[in-house]
Amino acid sequence: MKASKKRRGFTAKDLKEVSDSPELSKADFAKAKPFSEVFPGLSASIRKGRGPNKAPTKELVSIRLSRNVIEYFKKEGDGWQTRIDETLQKAVKRKAS
Repeated sequence: MKASKKRRGFTAKDLKEVSDSPELSKADFAKAKPFSEVFPGLSASIRKGRGPNKAPTKELVSIRLSRNVIEYFKKEGDGWQTRIDETLQKAVKRKAS
């Protein structure tokens, strides 16, 4: 088979051959409980994102940047988005004065 024609993933037959658990019925799903109800301690410990900002000062946007710009800022490690923001802030201040 050609490399471009290779199948990816598992077929239903593959999954059936390695599965020990029986197929769940509608009755099984009706008895199911939410994760937070079954494991309340674990559920509370799982972080659910950053949460709301106390005083939002930034706005989430999507922007396309040149690859060389991204590489330049990423080469210094984590915080590259913050460094881009700081550089843009400086440019805005220079233009405004």
